Amino acid sequence: MNINIFEGEVMMKNIRKKKDVGIYGITAKWYDKNSRKSRMAEMQRYAHEVASHVSKNANILEVAPGPGYLSIELAKKGFSVTGVEISPDFVEIEKHNAKEANVSVDFKEGNAANLPCEDNFFDFIVCSAAFKNFKDPVKVLYEMHRVLKQGGTALIIDMDYGATSEDIENEVREMKGFDKYFVKFAFKTFLKKGAYTREDFEKLLKETPFKNYKIKNEGFCLYIYLYK
Repeated sequence: MNINIFEGEVMMKNIRKKKDVGIYGITAKWYDKNSRKSRMAEMQRYAHEVASHVSKNANILEVAPGPGYLSIELAKKGFSVTGVEISPDFVEIEKHNAKEANVSVDFKEGNAANLPCEDNFFDFIVCSAAFKNFKDPVKVLYEMHRVLKQGGTALIIDMDYGATSEDIENEVREMKGFDKYFVKFAFKTFLKKGAYTREDFEKLLKETPFKNYKIKNEGFCLYIYLYK
């Protein structure tokens, strides 16, 4: 792992002021290779949570799917899934991973603040571990509202800035080797620097069309359910 990756990530919050934070090139390939094992159980839990809110033939959008693990798990459950990702390198990785998993997902390159999707199309939208990367979170929320069907739900899952060291220790407890120490380091440093609090989300939502929402703590994360 090149130290420049750490340095770039530590500056995430400053970068976010100028543009959305994406992962590109060698770093994207490294992330896919090294996070797959540690994140798969988590992605399966998220897929189960999404599935509990929708019917069998739902259209689901994942915003910023990274290597595509969650979208792929949702496709395995039989849903029609679209993923919009800012990094062309991740889009290539997503398509490869979907082919390897023998599922169909419509992965496409695009910005969360200008989703290349139809109005009122999706039954459910999910965004995990990426919302803190967006330069204009209010615009992203407007876009989620635009493409979500009336009666649909969006779910943002991201680290809580108020997460304690104990919360983080519990999260990585089952991990082993380098993965455990790297993930713990990431949560306690650069990821936490970019995270939002519950109050931050409430302030953002006041500026959007989402007037009906629920926020809950789950481990070291916040789950923000948005209802249209």
